[in-house]
Amino acid sequence: MSKPKYYITTAIAYTSGKPHIGNSYEIVLADSIARFKRAEGYDVFFQTGTDEHGQKIELKAQDAGITPKEYVDNVSGTIRGLWDLMDTSYDKFIRTTDEYHEKQVQKMFKKFYDQGDIYKGSYEGMYCTPCESFWTESQLVDGKCPDCGREVKPAKEEAYFFKMSKYADRLIEHIKTHPEFIQPVSRKNEMMNNFLLPGLQDLCVSRTSFKWGIPVDFDNRHVVYVWLDALTNYITGLGYDVDGNHGENYRKYWPADLHLIGKDIIRFHTIYWPIFLMALGEPLPKQVFGHPWLLQGDNKMSKSRGNVIYADDLVNFFGVDAVRYFVLHEMPFENDGNIGWDILVERINADLANTLGNLVNRTISMSNKYFGGVVENRNVTDTVDEELKAVAVSAVTKVKNKMNELRVADALTEIFTLFKRCNKYIDETEPWVLAKDEAKHDRLATVLYNLTESICIGATLLESFMPSTARKITEQLNTSIRTLDELNTFGLYPSGSRVTDKPEILFARLDAKEINEKVEAMYAARNAEAATAEPAAAEEEDDSITIEAKPEITYDDFAKLQFQVGEIIACEEVPKSKKLLCSKVKIGKEVKQIVSGIKQHYSAAEMVGKKVMVLVNLKPATLAGVLSEGMLLCAEDAEGNLALMTPEKKMPAGAEIC
Repeated sequence: MSKPKYYITTAIAYTSGKPHIGNSYEIVLADSIARFKRAEGYDVFFQTGTDEHGQKIELKAQDAGITPKEYVDNVSGTIRGLWDLMDTSYDKFIRTTDEYHEKQVQKMFKKFYDQGDIYKGSYEGMYCTPCESFWTESQLVDGKCPDCGREVKPAKEEAYFFKMSKYADRLIEHIKTHPEFIQPVSRKNEMMNNFLLPGLQDLCVSRTSFKWGIPVDFDNRHVVYVWLDALTNYITGLGYDVDGNHGENYRKYWPADLHLIGKDIIRFHTIYWPIFLMALGEPLPKQVFGHPWLLQGDNKMSKSRGNVIYADDLVNFFGVDAVRYFVLHEMPFENDGNIGWDILVERINADLANTLGNLVNRTISMSNKYFGGVVENRNVTDTVDEELKAVAVSAVTKVKNKMNELRVADALTEIFTLFKRCNKYIDETEPWVLAKDEAKHDRLATVLYNLTESICIGATLLESFMPSTARKITEQLNTSIRTLDELNTFGLYPSGSRVTDKPEILFARLDAKEINEKVEAMYAARNAEAATAEPAAAEEEDDSITIEAKPEITYDDFAKLQFQVGEIIACEEVPKSKKLLCSKVKIGKEVKQIVSGIKQHYSAAEMVGKKVMVLVNLKPATLAGVLSEGMLLCAEDAEGNLALMTPEKKMPAGAEIC
């Protein structure tokens, strides 16, 4: 009987630079799902890779003094090295500069053009650079971008466009009849209410303002724009062919069972991508899951904020499996998770060193101390044994159910519930007391057997999430990883087996102060190295930007502006806007309502409680139908990332900024 098929993908990583731990989380999450599906008996194909075209890469290559291909070769190699470091079991690593992929993208573009899905036109209107959006004069609010409230400039560029509206009704019907297609449900509601139901605009699918892209072979002034290029990797990587001569893997694995992506790109994967597939006449993926972000403190990680943590740094401090455990366990199903050096130490000490590591070490050590390492079931039972066994044999069903819902953090919690129950069992049975009474040695042997068997069950379940740790545990117990079906039966550990006489410490307790000192030393050394680097190298790493200068003003002009510290006491999303948040800001004893185009950078929940810099005497304006009585000040980098301006020291709401 052939195995059921399962095709899972991650978003391909953009090769503009080294990915941070938030990016690395996705590959670990996908790997845990892929491994668990294999354990369930599926024939799994797991694909990841790199997205390597675009204007940003062209500019970065120019700054580095190398060709774009040389640039992406270097960065793609770095990314693949990180994925390998994190012990991920992908089957295919695709690059969008792969020759086969590029040829198929050109053929798709021509097919769409020939069947009337693509037409030549031009971008023309008022352009908002941060939003990457064109607007007509009538759409502007007070002459500014209706989404973010910032300045716009006239722009025009020839381009090819894809007729999205042609397939919109069909996509809406598909989403309505396939409720599992977009997960979590909140993402589905966002796509339907904010994009599909109001009406789709045609999508730009080519550019002429840069050259680093796949050429449109029948119009060489154009290159294929990013999303048509990048999204199609999910089928070209399997051997899809526009002419129908598909490779074996495409015939075998498509449609995909799961596209695992970040929530910030779900629109592209649930609107543009299925429409492209409809135009190709191919089946749609079964499910797209938009996972939340892993935040550093309250903020999304970015170089401009200076809060980037990299996977290899964490591995150097804590080891691969500790990092895998943390990012999988700390990320909720739908809400953003948090990462930081202190919380990592806390979680490793509590869960890995105490709950798991100490359990395994104590159990093996007691078997060696009392029975020379031999673990034997002498069947001297008590009611407390049945409680432990019930938790152990029910764990596999609970974990399966959580994994089927993609609730990976909850699945890990179920496994550690078993380990915690084992620790409680030790406290309840008190093996050290039983050891003092020769008449109770059979009971003691049974207790240690029950512990060993329960740990074996837990280790098998743990293998998908912490593969190296699971193998270390079973090796020390002189056994192997089981099948998931075998976990429904308690007592499969061979009675009379001998555990190792030298148990390994799986996770040592960490000293938070010592770790913090090492982290500070690491960053200090890097800063010192950057400061003493060769001038050319320093320029390459310089992320400072230059903006167009505005006309000089006098002090009297400046004095007309009133800046104060405000405290955000409430915040909510503006209905039917993808960019706007509406904040209630306390300034002294007054509360102002301020609308800001920062929804892509901050959630409404994380805004509450922040102290911010406010321009308080700005003339009120209406944005997306909501009154705004001031402006929150932000810094913006070259990539459009925003950071709220906040006071360096504690300041009261209402304090004047001068």
